[in-house]
Amino acid sequence: MPSWRDAFRMALPPALVALAVTLLRLAGELLGWSGAWFSRAASGLVPVGAVSWLVGVTWLALPFGAWLAWRLLRSGEAPPSAARAVLVAAASVALLYGGTRAVPLLQLGFPALLLAIWTVGVLAAALAWRAWPALARVLLAYGLLSRVVVAVVMLLAMHGRWGTHYDYAGVPAVQELPFATAYLLLAFVPQMVFWVAYTIVLGMVAGAVTAALGRRARD
Repeated sequence: MPSWRDAFRMALPPALVALAVTLLRLAGELLGWSGAWFSRAASGLVPVGAVSWLVGVTWLALPFGAWLAWRLLRSGEAPPSAARAVLVAAASVALLYGGTRAVPLLQLGFPALLLAIWTVGVLAAALAWRAWPALARVLLAYGLLSRVVVAVVMLLAMHGRWGTHYDYAGVPAVQELPFATAYLLLAFVPQMVFWVAYTIVLGMVAGAVTAALGRRARD
């Protein structure tokens, strides 16, 4: 199991890539570049216009999950059972997507709906953690490093109303909320809790598959 210092050290290179992607996305939206690549529309877990998602940090959990898993494997930090890791990771994805689909059916009010969705994310990440704790620790470090940048960008964008997806441009209901409430409930907590959890889940899937393929190659 890597120490927390080692985990953050391993996570730093992909976090720097995520930083560059975030700044590129912000520049593209502020400068009015192609809406296909730099959409200002806020989206959820499922990409709406997959091309736009390419200039974003969410999907990077997949390649970086595989890369971080490969580094752990090279250092001798393999999961006890690659097959079990794949199954547990798949179950965490099912919990995340199934849970976030089911929560709106409960017809909860605001902010109870958000609390329920955040809880689903945390539970899914906790399940993914059991697949391969060593990788989960590094993914947590990467998730925190990459998402704190987004949280800061959203703070500035929402305060200045920059007209980007970072400040929910085109969503009047958000603009009507007090700034502190909107930022806390729709930016800071989602970025530092839900999207970090999402990073762990998505990265674990790629990492577990990488471990399974690596074990098969060795056999």
